[in-house]
This record gives sequence, structure tokens and C-alpha cells, in this order.
Amino acid sequence: MAGPLQRVLMRSAASAMHRAKALDWHYGPGFDPQKAAVQHEALARLISASGAEIEWLNDADDGLADSVFTHDPSLMTDHGAVILAMGKALRRPEPGLHEAAYGRMGIPVLGRIEAPGQVEGGDCVWVDANTLAVGRGVRTNQHGIQQLSNLLSPKGIQVYGFDLPLWQGEEACLHLMSVISPLADDLALVYAPLLPVAFHQMLRERGIRLVEGDADEFFTSNGLSLNVLPTAPRQVIAVAGFPKTAAAMQVAGCTVSTFEADALCIACEGGPTCLTRPVLRQ
Repeated sequence: MAGPLQRVLMRSAASAMHRAKALDWHYGPGFDPQKAAVQHEALARLISASGAEIEWLNDADDGLADSVFTHDPSLMTDHGAVILAMGKALRRPEPGLHEAAYGRMGIPVLGRIEAPGQVEGGDCVWVDANTLAVGRGVRTNQHGIQQLSNLLSPKGIQVYGFDLPLWQGEEACLHLMSVISPLADDLALVYAPLLPVAFHQMLRERGIRLVEGDADEFFTSNGLSLNVLPTAPRQVIAVAGFPKTAAAMQVAGCTVSTFEADALCIACEGGPTCLTRPVLRQ
């Protein structure tokens, strides 16, 4: 999840969010669609500057504001894409956008998560090439995890489900990736108090060094201080305004680029990882 980023799926906030109502989408009072669009463009520039090619989802005026968070509706594997099923009702049309995009891009679809199964990409963390950790919580259920295991186990991939805490309630979003961001194959940024114990033990057993994000910054950002996108090992993009967490990554050998994201990430509960669906890493 931290190899050099080559190709990534994104959707423009200018089109997806321009008529979004904050109350409908559970966005905070800082949401401003025009400002969010400008901030999203800044993120896209950083990603392009890293050398990655951005594949843009279509700009149809479909009212799917959360579709800018392209990490969630699909999962990429070495064997093709898995089309996921969203736990948030307003997002249920989004996997179809991804399946259509993969068809245009010539990427095979390995399979689909079907109801009553639910899996969101933010709950999926590749520990290594043959091990996938999945958070079981508000947005991802056991039916979905079992279907994912059925698809991946014939490819030699083990899928492990880990229970997540409720934290701020069912309307909020705590994904497994809310409490961990891979920085390199052997390095991850975490907020350990909310990590499932068995998952924490797995990471340590696999020799993955854990960098602790600052607790105060984690809470003031609703977890977004921890949501960072690696464009290469130890090269990351993060939301601006959380210097202690950035410093912890820098001490661990990371280079950290930031962008202003109060109206986009902080207000809408999704960081730079959420805003991207990596399709190809080197």
C-alpha cells in the first residue's frame, strides 16, 4: 500500500460536491463546496507531481457527493478489481461508477460483494501481498468479509476480520484505515488506542514499526491527522495543520507534503487516502 504510485482513480469535487447539502451527507459546519473544490485540485496537483497518472471518474451531475472519496467503492488486487458494497445508504450507487471505469481502463473485475454483504475500501488494509486485514464495524459486515475471503482465498490471500469500536456512533465513520496509514512496507502511522488488539499484535509480529500519531491532533481532526497517502515508501501527502503528527513521521524518515483541507477533509470525514483509489503501484 506504500509502493510508488503509478495510477490512481479520482473524482472531481467541483462536480460531485457543488450542490451537496451538509446535513444530508453528515458533513460538518466547515463544509464549503467551492473551497472544497479548490482544495481537491491542490491534492490532485501533489499527486500528479509525484509522477502518478490520475484516471478521472466521469463528471455526470448525479448528486453523489461522497463519490469524491474513491477509496471506498472498490478494492484493487494483483488479480483485478473487487467491486465492493457500501455501508452508507447514500453511497450505494458508487460501486457501479467504479465498475464502469475499470471497463474503460481494461482492468478485469475479479468479483463483487453482494447484499447482504457490505465492505468499504477504507476498512481494507494490505499487511503484505498475501494478507488482507478488514475492519468489521459500521460500514463493513461479516457477510461482506466472508464474500471477500471467498474471492481471495483461491488466489492464496488470507483475509482476517477485526472488530472495530463504535467510537462516535453509527452516523460517523470509523474505518480500519481511520486508525492506521501504511508509510512503507515495514512502517505505519497509527492511533494505537483504537487499533483492534489482535491486529496490533499481527503488525508487531510481522515486523512493522508503528509510528504514533499525536493524540490531541487525532481528536481535534476527528482522525484525519492520521489519514495520509503514500506516493512512494516514506513519501506521503497529509492534511495541513497537524505538525506533531507530521514531525513524528519525519523522525521516522518520511518526507511529508501537505495541503489545506479544512472544507474538504476535516468537514467531510475523509482524508487524502480516502480521496484516492490506487489502481497500480510499482
